Amino acid sequence: MDLNEMREKKDNLKKHLREIADMGGSLAIAFSGGVDSTFLLATAYEELGDGVFAITVKSDFVPGREILEAEGFCRERGIAQYVVEVSSKDIKGFCENPVNRCYLCKKELFSRIKNISQGYGGVAVAEGSNMDDHNDYRPGMTAIRELGILSPLQAANLYKDEIRTLSYEMGLPTADKPSYACLASRFVYGERITEEKLLMVEKAEYYLYSLGFRQVRVRIHGRLARIEVPPQDSRSFYEEVSKQPLVEELKKLGFIYVTLDLQGYRTGSMNEALNSQG
Repeated sequence: MDLNEMREKKDNLKKHLREIADMGGSLAIAFSGGVDSTFLLATAYEELGDGVFAITVKSDFVPGREILEAEGFCRERGIAQYVVEVSSKDIKGFCENPVNRCYLCKKELFSRIKNISQGYGGVAVAEGSNMDDHNDYRPGMTAIRELGILSPLQAANLYKDEIRTLSYEMGLPTADKPSYACLASRFVYGERITEEKLLMVEKAEYYLYSLGFRQVRVRIHGRLARIEVPPQDSRSFYEEVSKQPLVEELKKLGFIYVTLDLQGYRTGSMNEALNSQG
C-alpha cells in the first residue's frame, strides 16, 4: 500500500474519532506507550485536542521503563494522563496463569479504566489493537468487546507496518520501537506468576537490551530462561555476546539454566503449545 492510501486510512481514523467525540464528552485512550497506542493517542490529540486524555496502567507485569516513556510522552505534548496502579495479585485468577489469563486481565484492567474515564467525563474508551492482532490467540479481545471498549485502528483497517510508517511521518518516537507485550506473556500457561519471577524476566530482558538487542524475549519455564532474538540477530548473539557473563547475570537473577531458542523471536510463542493440542 502506498503512502497516500495510508494517509487516507488515517483521515478515516480521525473522522471516526471525531464521530465518537461528537457524542459528547472526552475520549479516553488506554495508553501503554507502545507503537499502536501512541499513534492512536497522537492522532486523537491532533483531531480532538483537549477532548482526549490518556489512562495508563502501572503494574508489576509492566516494565518500569515503559511507564516512564508513556508519562514522558504525555508530559512533553501536554496531554492529560491518569495512571491507575494494579498489582497482579489484584486480578482474580491471574497468578494461576490459565489459558484465559489475558481475558481475566483485560476484563479487570479495562473495567477500572472505564470507571476512571467515566469519572472524568469520558464518552468512551478506545484501545490500540490493530488488524494484525486478529492473527494470534487473544482472549483479551473478548473482554474488550464485552465492556464496549472501542478499537479505532481496526475500524480504520490499519496494520502494524502502516502504523509505523504513519508514525514516522508524524515524527513519533515509537515509529521503530520494538513490539512489546506484558511480562506475563513470558510464562508458560499453568506456571504460577509471581512478583519475583516477573522481576526476573524484566531484569533479564533489560540486560539483553544493554547488550544492544532491541527486540528480545526471555521466556520463563520454571528456572529456565529461553531467550528469543530475531533470526537476523542470531549470528551476532553467537559471535559477539560473551556467554559466561550473560549466564552469570541471569543466574544472579534466579535462573538456573539459560538457553537460546533456535527458532528465534516470534510473537505468541507460548501459544504454540495450545496450537499443538488442537
